[in-house]
Amino acid sequence: KLGVLFQDRGQPSFVRLRQALAGGRLGRPLLASARVPWYRPPEYYRSSRWRGTWALDGGGALMNQGIHTVDLLIWLLGRVRRVSAITATQLHDIEVEDTAVAWLEFDGGAVATFMATTAAYPGYPRRVELTTTAGTVVLEHDRVIAADTREPYEEPAMNAAGDRNASASSPVVSDGRGHQRLIEDFVHAIREDREPCCSGAEGRRSLAVAEAIYASARSGRIVEP
Repeated sequence: KLGVLFQDRGQPSFVRLRQALAGGRLGRPLLASARVPWYRPPEYYRSSRWRGTWALDGGGALMNQGIHTVDLLIWLLGRVRRVSAITATQLHDIEVEDTAVAWLEFDGGAVATFMATTAAYPGYPRRVELTTTAGTVVLEHDRVIAADTREPYEEPAMNAAGDRNASASSPVVSDGRGHQRLIEDFVHAIREDREPCCSGAEGRRSLAVAEAIYASARSGRIVEP
């Protein structure tokens, strides 16, 4: 078995949102916005020889921090048809980007804007907004903060665990429940002889979109993953 630890697939609010989409309760997705306005101090990059390098980090704010949100968008909305993007190194003395902005079009017709940065001092919570034919759902801190939908949208009960804003300014994982659920699912996948929640193929699909964002930023053209 091969699994990839995209832990958002184990967070209750995102699981609930995906179930609502798959069950048709939210209608057809139209527009999404995903923002990762985080901050990393210069010491974050200087303290390790691999961070902020193409050879060992594989990229910057997109590949290290933002790719989890790219995977989340794909998990919720399906295959990405094409992307257009720009990247920049705005603040940090690193060889990779600390800022990435992209537009994504999905097979189902939905479009999304995506932004990830490690230059937004002092760091703010990730925000995901999804508009469908049935209304709009907004999440911050990996929890629903607004749900203006034609039918009632219920948020799953969640016990507080850690500071959900910690990732905005620190690489320390303070809430490991999503990680735990994916690891548990992987164990069950072995025992039940099935694919894990996030298989190698699923992980590769998200990596391909990240690479397409880089390709678009380099070429200035729309790229198909």
